Amino acid sequence: MDGRATRQINGCSVEDSGVLRRRGFAIITTGMGLPIKLSEIMGVIDTQPEESSAYVNKKTGQILALTEEEFTAAENEEPLEEYAEWQRAGIDAARDILNHGEDYLMLPTRYDINEYQIMETFCLSVDGRETSKDLYGAIKGSGAFRRFKDAIHRLNLSDEWYRYRDQAIRQIAIDWCELHKIKFINE
Repeated sequence: MDGRATRQINGCSVEDSGVLRRRGFAIITTGMGLPIKLSEIMGVIDTQPEESSAYVNKKTGQILALTEEEFTAAENEEPLEEYAEWQRAGIDAARDILNHGEDYLMLPTRYDINEYQIMETFCLSVDGRETSKDLYGAIKGSGAFRRFKDAIHRLNLSDEWYRYRDQAIRQIAIDWCELHKIKFINE
């Protein structure tokens, strides 16, 4: 991938934001270099499937989100011809990460983000003792995530929750950038 956003790359659509969509997964292809848009980092962190990982190229600022399958193919040096056209760019990117790991930093994964803790602090931050207590009770025990979502809808707190959650993801992205001395644009 050359880093330029075009309308079609290997049969996959590219949005104006520079996000390459392929089968519900994204590779950021801005190629803008550093600094990186914080919103791009947040988007990858927030939407990353469990069976994937994302990396920032420290030299170019490009963000690559790759599946375990792409890394396995790269590690096993499997011929690209054995894969669909849309998978080949990801396998090539995985090979580059494996061969030039010093040029890449791994972004936080879904496992690095404690969604339960974010929900818990939100519950404690909500105005109104009874509302806070109701939400906090919803996250205890098995099925906490489903009960929490039901409760925020019932209590008409969905918009407030998603703003709070977005701010938490933003802070995780900022902390990651600062830890790794990555310059970013806060937009």
